[in-house]
Amino acid sequence: MLRPVDPSASPPPAAYRVPWRVLRDDAAHPIVINDGAESADFVRVFRDDDTGFDRTQLWGQVLPTERIELCLCASDLDEVVVTLAWFRQNDGLEYVWRFVV
Repeated sequence: MLRPVDPSASPPPAAYRVPWRVLRDDAAHPIVINDGAESADFVRVFRDDDTGFDRTQLWGQVLPTERIELCLCASDLDEVVVTLAWFRQNDGLEYVWRFVV
């Protein structure tokens, strides 16, 4: 629904940019980088592939510029979906982001 913009109202907060970047030079071993300015807390990685069950890795806290290699050797690279879940210290909310290689 459209509504008029009140010029005296304060602007909404800026959107939170997903902090992850994936280097796919080697599709079986993508490198996940925290490209954000803040650490990501309680990071968990879920790998859903054709093996019939989810695989989970607990990464804990991932600092800015930290790189983590993800091994997808046992997966069908055309079918695997990787999901990252993490918490932000600023708001305590859980965020989820998915990618494919």
